[in-house]
Amino acid sequence: MEKKISFSEILKKYTMVIVLVFVVIMFSVNTKGVMLLPQNVNNLVAQNAYVFILATGMLFCILTGGNIDLSVGSVVCFVAAVGGKMMVLNSMNPYLTMIVMLLVGIAIGAWQGFWIAYVRIPPFIVTLAGMLAFRGLSNVVLEGQTLAPMPDAYLALFNNYIPDFLGGGEGFNRTCFVVGIIVCIVYVALVMKNRADRAKKGYSVESFGGVAVKMVLICVVVLAFMFRLAQYKGIPNSLLWVAVIIAIYTYIASRTTTGRYFYAVGGNEKATKLSGIDTNKVYFLAYLNMGLLAAIAGMVTMARLNSSNPQAGTNFEMDAIGACFIGGASAYGGTGTVPGVIIGALLMGVLNLGMSIMGIDQNIQKVVKGMVLLAAVIFDVVNKRKSFIVK
Repeated sequence: MEKKISFSEILKKYTMVIVLVFVVIMFSVNTKGVMLLPQNVNNLVAQNAYVFILATGMLFCILTGGNIDLSVGSVVCFVAAVGGKMMVLNSMNPYLTMIVMLLVGIAIGAWQGFWIAYVRIPPFIVTLAGMLAFRGLSNVVLEGQTLAPMPDAYLALFNNYIPDFLGGGEGFNRTCFVVGIIVCIVYVALVMKNRADRAKKGYSVESFGGVAVKMVLICVVVLAFMFRLAQYKGIPNSLLWVAVIIAIYTYIASRTTTGRYFYAVGGNEKATKLSGIDTNKVYFLAYLNMGLLAAIAGMVTMARLNSSNPQAGTNFEMDAIGACFIGGASAYGGTGTVPGVIIGALLMGVLNLGMSIMGIDQNIQKVVKGMVLLAAVIFDVVNKRKSFIVK
């Protein structure tokens, strides 16, 4: 059965997408197209890869009831400090070092998750303590110095580009654009399959016209994005890391029982516990996972900077939290999607890039980002109140 969706519902569902498109157009006009130059599109990915990764993990913390992790920036710095000391000072194998960095991140996530899940210390307190402790430990490990450069083998994993296997020649990477086409085909096939499965089971589905418009718009954006990357050097390895993480966590959140537990705990923890779900385990997994993704973000950041320094990761937690709330995650928990968070991260990245190109003062940039974040949370709170009144 097809479900008719009103214009107001469409507007509500795709508000941030519309805002993102508007902001891109606005900056493109004001910078006379400079922002959409191939190199700047590439920079948008490279400079914000850590936000995409951290925001994905932060979403699962927020889903459990509006909880956050304030320590991720410091964890990124500490993991990078450990990795930098192993590779630069001790000349250890980059691949072994990466395994150690991942284990350090997981251990930190487990440590914080234990206090939050099983001792029931508020996440704000535990992660605030972590933010201070791991920033201090980073300085201890690095002895206040910057370690550089990183081994070429390590940098190649994150900073290089996927080769043009189709041989597009200088100036255009055919492989990059073909990948964009394949992504669009797979996306359309998955959307249509999901729609058909829902209809077969008797669930209401969006009208075909609405689905078609959404698919066309998304495919146009994807192809335009990949076309710009193809005009530069192709697909950066950092984008590949981000894409894999997004795909995995989108599947976990929307297709697995464990993923649904996060939404259930955030929606009503008491009812979830009474239904037999181990809510302590859900909290623990949220912060364990955050530690893992903070380690990956640390590896990406260290490669981009080609160094490990005591100031790395500063304010990363704010970027991740902001991306989540701007992308539609509820401040009360139980609501939010990985694609929505990515839209939020993109909006933050576009704002940073656009304002930097226009030469806007750094302090004004912070004011603008703060107002955007506040507006997103106000929008969520107002909608929650309206839905409560309707009920």
